[in-house]
Amino acid sequence: MGRRFRDGRGRLVVRGAGGAAVTVPLEIAASYRARTRGLLGRDAVEGALLLSPAGSVHTFGMRMPIDVAYLDRRLTVLSVRTMRPGRLGLPRPRSRHVLEAEAGVMAGWGVRVGARIEVEADFGRSA
Repeated sequence: MGRRFRDGRGRLVVRGAGGAAVTVPLEIAASYRARTRGLLGRDAVEGALLLSPAGSVHTFGMRMPIDVAYLDRRLTVLSVRTMRPGRLGLPRPRSRHVLEAEAGVMAGWGVRVGARIEVEADFGRSA
């Protein structure tokens, strides 16, 4: 039941208990080139970046700490951690996608282990 994405923009939807939803701007990096570039050289990120497919990340060359959520093929959160610049994240078994955002924001969005996220892609616009 894996999902394939393409480079572009969209929205990340995190549904909390009781059905309340948080919607966040999303950039999707699905091509090798876009995944390799990721957040390198940026001072900030608006919303979040989804790397797909991806099972691990690094923060070499980054200017800011980031929150990293590892997702399985059904977009269920397997692990969430904050990484400082210059770190190498260990590969996560069963991880198929990685979500990145500025450090500290994911908890406020409800991104935690076991949470299920949704991706609404805007394929009419390019990244």
